[in-house]
Amino acid sequence: MTKIVAVIPSHLASVRFPNKILFPFAGMPMIEHVRRRALLAQGLHSVAVATCDVEIADAVRAGGGDVIMTADTHRNGTTRVAEAVASLDCTHVLLLQGDEPLLLPRHVEAMIAAINANPENDAWNATAPISEPEELDRHSFVKYAINAEGRVIYGFRRSPSTAAFEDQQRYIRKVLGIIAYRRDFLLDIAAAPPSLVERYESIEQMRIVEAGHSLLSVPVEESLPSVNEPHEADIVLEHIRDDPEQAALLARILA
Repeated sequence: MTKIVAVIPSHLASVRFPNKILFPFAGMPMIEHVRRRALLAQGLHSVAVATCDVEIADAVRAGGGDVIMTADTHRNGTTRVAEAVASLDCTHVLLLQGDEPLLLPRHVEAMIAAINANPENDAWNATAPISEPEELDRHSFVKYAINAEGRVIYGFRRSPSTAAFEDQQRYIRKVLGIIAYRRDFLLDIAAAPPSLVERYESIEQMRIVEAGHSLLSVPVEESLPSVNEPHEADIVLEHIRDDPEQAALLARILA
């Protein structure tokens, strides 16, 4: 039987948007929007924030949330989450991004369903469709090529494919910031050195693929903006204001 926990790695040292994780949306820190939306998903045993920053810990605890304090030496969220789950009783861990305040609980539930359908798999990553040809070569986000069984076979930032766009849409999808691991696999892969393609392409999940492990795509139908720079906060606020589902979720987490 699976026991799935969600962990949100967070820190204040954002170069492009200092302290963004505490940026207030509707009077609530961004990290709290993510945590509370995750709690709305059915099937999680627990949700915790992993951080090295007291300011983040205080904000989460003020909202009644669980915090796991970690070292301040982590270079990515994966190793921070690995440190956090080393002390947790679970079979699988879902890594959520703290700068995605538009997180949909049904996307979390899609990941949970995929884990329960194949709990012995190594890792899972939510993916969304490519809608415009320009996205194939947009360096700012990662795409995966996915085989007929749903397994990720390679990742890239600019498409190496020569097929027509309509054909590439059949097997290429954009990567979302929701990834899950078998607990024991996460501890092993987080301790492994960076792989060749991971290093040169800045695609962390290529460490899984290059080593021959199984990374499965979990398809969802939409991607939502995260917050990397200050101006993107306005984009998120527009979504919350204009999208009925987002407005309803905001009302629930503020209640």
